[in-house]
This record gives sequence, structure tokens and C-alpha cells, in this order.
Amino acid sequence: MSYEPPTPPANLPTQIVNTLNEATPEHLRDVASYAEALAEHKEREARLEEDADDADVEKRPNDLPDDVPAKATITIKAINDNRYYYWQWREGDSVTSKYKGPVNPDE
Repeated sequence: MSYEPPTPPANLPTQIVNTLNEATPEHLRDVASYAEALAEHKEREARLEEDADDADVEKRPNDLPDDVPAKATITIKAINDNRYYYWQWREGDSVTSKYKGPVNPDE
């Protein structure tokens, strides 16, 4: 009685398939164990990086309007000898501004 070998996943590179086909059963079991542990390690690293990226995101200021992105900064513009705060942020190649309010003369 003859058994057919298993069909490798289509996305597995030919070089890896060929190497595995030449391996002993003991080596294949070692490779399977290592591959599972390595996959878990890489998934854990990706989660940690994602968590670190989330931690880097600054808290949204309380006075930030809903239509202004969290990455916006406050700038001061002088108009007719008066100073005003504006939210500013980049949208593609342009800079967008939104009026925030007058600068307190005591500041």
C-alpha cells in the first residue's frame, strides 16, 4: 500500500519545501516545534510594538475641538496688533488652521 505525501501550503517557498522533504522525521518534529515557538515569539513582539505605539500617542487635550486632530499644535498669529491662538496641523502637503481664541495680554 502506498501513501501520498502531504501537500505543502501554496504560500510556502519552494526552497523551504525542498529542504523539509529531505529532512528526517526527527528533524521535521524539531522544525515543527521550533516554528511554532518562533511564530508565538514574533506575534508577541508585534503585540508589544503595537502596545508601545499606542502608549506613544498623546492624550487628547480637553480643549481640543472634535474636528481638530490630536496631532495639532497651538500657534500664535498677530493680526492688526492683536494676538490669537490657532490650532494648526498638516493635511498632506498643506497646513490647516482653526481659530482657538485670543491670547491673554497677561501671558
